[in-house]
Amino acid sequence: MANPKARASTSVNDPTSPAIESALRTLEAEAGGVTALAAALKADLGPAFVAAVERIRNAKGRLIVTGLGKSGHIGRKIAATFASTGTPSFFVHASEASHGDLGMITADDVIMALSWSGETAELKNLINYSRRFRIGLIAVTCDAQSTLGAAADIALTLPKAREAWHNLAPTTSSVMQLAIGDALAVALLESRGFTALDFSALHPSGKLGAMLKFVRDLMHKDAAVPVKPLGTKMSDALVEMTSKGFGCVGIVDTRGDIVGIVTDGDLRRHMRPDLMTASVDDVMTKNPKTIGPDMLASEALEILNASQITALIVTQGKTPVGIVHLHDILRAGVV
Repeated sequence: MANPKARASTSVNDPTSPAIESALRTLEAEAGGVTALAAALKADLGPAFVAAVERIRNAKGRLIVTGLGKSGHIGRKIAATFASTGTPSFFVHASEASHGDLGMITADDVIMALSWSGETAELKNLINYSRRFRIGLIAVTCDAQSTLGAAADIALTLPKAREAWHNLAPTTSSVMQLAIGDALAVALLESRGFTALDFSALHPSGKLGAMLKFVRDLMHKDAAVPVKPLGTKMSDALVEMTSKGFGCVGIVDTRGDIVGIVTDGDLRRHMRPDLMTASVDDVMTKNPKTIGPDMLASEALEILNASQITALIVTQGKTPVGIVHLHDILRAGVV
């Protein structure tokens, strides 16, 4: 057994150290597997891939992903990816399926079974069940003539690739299984027209939830919005700007449409003895940048950064309905 206290004699910062060389061999092997997979998709694997996307998209039920060992771990992730991108999906353990979990699978579902060799014994009962009840079966394997590959309605036959260590521990094969799962999920969501709005509904929490918040969720509304009409004296506009605390005040015409904005920068640029008695019409920046309430907060942040400003008036049509500040977006976790 390897000595857990063993240390490489070379420095950890040495790019020629055994650890770095080993890591590079592993990554090169795995990258080679994905490259081979991409090439296969452009050739013989392509038609089966398209058929798999169509079969899953047209299913009345759910996508059931199954596998054992490392293929099972990859299968769990694939099922989670499908579920989070709009395709109802869950994982069924290949062994547990034979002890009652087959009852979770209906005739309207589609099964996707992962087995690199295609000869995983624990999949036998599940394969027989799918054939008996005519449940769609998609195989992800490297051998189309294997038990799994031959039984499947659609066989996604992945190109054979060498594992990173003595062709033993599943490494390259696991990455290729994960890659084909991701490719299926993305192709499917694109074919369905799945949007960022759909994605946000399924990811309300965490970093993804923050990135998919809308401006309407963060904006200040009603009396909190700094707005004054054309013709307002700068002294009154300054009071509005100061009391609302956004460093700006929107200027509207007689219809209530936004036509300009007065900011701290405008005050500095027009500083003169009679500034407070001047009209906002002479000081404001015309046709200011605005955003709609249905824009993603992340998009608003991009506009703020690109324009080097700290607040944006939110409009419905041309009418101000809110204001969002840079700090509101950052506090929400959007970065």
